[in-house]
Formats: sequence, structure tokens, C-alpha cells
Amino acid sequence: VLLLILSVVAIAHAELCKPDAQNAFKVRLSIKTALGDNAYAWDANEEYLFKAMVAFAMRRYSSKSTTQISNVLLCNVTDRVSFWFVVTDSSKNMTTVPGSEVEAAIRMNRNRINSAFLLSDKTLQFLKITSTLLPPVEPSTPVWLIVFGVVLCLIVAGIVFLVVAGIQQRKKKNKESTESENLEERGEVTVTVENGIPCETLDLKAGHINGVFAADDERFTSL
Repeated sequence: VLLLILSVVAIAHAELCKPDAQNAFKVRLSIKTALGDNAYAWDANEEYLFKAMVAFAMRRYSSKSTTQISNVLLCNVTDRVSFWFVVTDSSKNMTTVPGSEVEAAIRMNRNRINSAFLLSDKTLQFLKITSTLLPPVEPSTPVWLIVFGVVLCLIVAGIVFLVVAGIQQRKKKNKESTESENLEERGEVTVTVENGIPCETLDLKAGHINGVFAADDERFTSL
């Protein structure tokens, strides 16, 4: 009788846990990819730990849950490693917990499950359960301080530019003034432009002859 009961239970469990069964989830692990030479073998002990972690997630998701390790069923385990699992309802014989509740429990405790197997969302995949998004990383420096620093740098750069431009302009004026004084000392005539009309500058050393008076002097006979 006991053997018959065990056979019936095994058949019932096989019907509950199978690929694409209702409320069943597929899991894929990439242990070698994640840990390299430190990779561990997937065996019955690891399967027991997985069942325990799922039961823990279900109990933590609902404080009134009575989920036991025996309520977590695994099937179709492959060497690569992948398998399917379902969670049976302890209050109802041979029925499974709705997939939405299992998904919510897994998402809520995803980090704890990953840590137990030294894996991440990319190497421990629940194919029908989306990965839990990590909280946004806050910068160590406040944003307002960064903005203030940028504005302050722009102000300082503007002040430096104005100071350098003023110095260069003053040097240019001093140079022009020096060149003008040198030309006057040598008695060279320079041409300036006023209102768009070129004007000759008076040669201080040689003087300048007025053409009107020169013409009058030619009309008289020299003595």
C-alpha cells in the first residue's frame, strides 16, 4: 500500500512539474562562466539549497505561508545546468501556487538567491521572471556642487580673459605711442587720415613752405 501511495504521489508530481506546465518556471545556471576554475558541481546538495531558497522566498513573501522544502519540485534537470520547478500549495493537495505569487516572491528575494549560489541575474536566470532593476547609483558629489563648480570656473575664466585682453591692449597702445615719438624725433613726415582724407603732418625740423606766399615772392625782382 505504501509503495502504491508513493507511486501515485510521484506520478502526480510528474504531472505538476514538467516543461511548460502551468505555474512552472525554467531556470538556467552558468556556473562555469561566472566562477571559472572555482566553479562547483551541480548535485543533489545544490538542488536542496535551491529548494530551500525558493521556500525561504515564498515564506518571506507571505508571512502566513507554510511552504516547506518538500513543496518545491524540480524536474528535467540537465547537465548544462537547467531545470524546471513548481511550488505546490501545502494547504491543498496536488495543486500549485499561482505563478504570479512565485514570481513576486522570487523578484523580492532575487539578491538573496543569487548570493547563495555566488551568481548574478545574468548567470542565474529565471527565464519567465524579469530581472530586478538595481537602484540608481547616486554620485558621491552632490549635483548642486558640480553645477556651482562649473559656473565658478566659467566666471574665473572670464575674469582672466578680460585681464589678459586689457594688458595686451595697453601694451599695444604703449607701443604705438613709442613708435610715434621715435618718428617725431627723427623728423620723418607721416601721413595721417582724418575723416577719410589723408593729411600731411608738419615736419618740425625742415618746416613747411606755404605755396601762396611763395607765388607772391616770384613776382618781385630780386635786388
